[in-house]
Amino acid sequence: MVIGVPREIKSQEARVALLPSAAYQLIQRGHQVLVEKDAGVGSGYPDKEYLQAGAKIVPNHADAFAAELVVKVKEPLPDEYPLLRKNQILFTYLHLAADITLTQTLMKSGVTSVAYEMVTQGRRLPLLEPMSEIAGRMSVIVGAYFLAKHRGGSGVLLGGVPGVLPGRVVVIGGGTSGINAARMATGLGADVTILEVDLERMRFLDITMHTAHTLFSNQAHLDELLPNVDLLIGAVLVPGAKAPKLVTRAMLRRMRPGSVLVDIAIDQGGCAETSRPTTHDNPVYVEEGVLHYCVANMPGAYARTATQALTNVTYPYIELIADLGLAGACTRQPGLLTGISTQNGQLTCSVVGSAHKLPHQAPAFG
Repeated sequence: MVIGVPREIKSQEARVALLPSAAYQLIQRGHQVLVEKDAGVGSGYPDKEYLQAGAKIVPNHADAFAAELVVKVKEPLPDEYPLLRKNQILFTYLHLAADITLTQTLMKSGVTSVAYEMVTQGRRLPLLEPMSEIAGRMSVIVGAYFLAKHRGGSGVLLGGVPGVLPGRVVVIGGGTSGINAARMATGLGADVTILEVDLERMRFLDITMHTAHTLFSNQAHLDELLPNVDLLIGAVLVPGAKAPKLVTRAMLRRMRPGSVLVDIAIDQGGCAETSRPTTHDNPVYVEEGVLHYCVANMPGAYARTATQALTNVTYPYIELIADLGLAGACTRQPGLLTGISTQNGQLTCSVVGSAHKLPHQAPAFG
């Protein structure tokens, strides 16, 4: 199979979808790998490393998209829409529930799109987990940074100092990103509360997060906490669906001026009423006196780590698709089926269909 690796064109997105070592493994199995010029430079992987692996460096975007299997990191942008076509497999993060235009474009193109974030393994989302881990850990780093007075924050140091109470952090959601955020915040010495609805998950958090508090997630409890919160982290995930708006504008008004909200769920529309996507170029804005950090590709800031973590989990699936075709790969790894979002002009993901009120059908292979 011919596998294409385009350079990411989203603002400040330096990740690449395939490491040179992964390209080498695919080539050893008889496949051809086309890598767009400078696709890996932002992650510290120059073209010469891909050439040494046996890949072919192609000069432009269209050449990389000419492949049978296109592997990316982020969803296609409008400049890439004309490069999508029937009999092509697109394997990348898509987050379609938050983007009806992209959903309809994928359907119209006839491409078979497979969303990393929807591939399952039991109850897990194995291709989303490493990026959620990075985003969760990042959320505390950036939150602590923007709490600094010179960055517009309230001037609270999360860890406090002897004789001064630590800052208060509230994490909404105790999943992968939430627990990683809580780990970082407790590591800094902050006072951390995790809001969660799953009682079994709360028991797990209580056992593993000895210095963090757990609280059942509802509006009353959030209302109670907000006036004293310094850093609010939205780490809510409903797989494939739009994030629920758990934080209203009225609730934000209860927070102290200079507090910070980091909305990790922004890829899926965000969990605050006031959230809108930002970029690493201009990551924050202020609403109701609260700094909002809503960067839609947070792990892109740590591109080398993120690229390595992403390829660790995606490579086995890429290899399966290349070796067996998508139908054969789905037979070997049934969790891939849940990742198929569009196929032959049809929407094949039920949660995206529900989000956009579009008809959908299960994926099928002739």
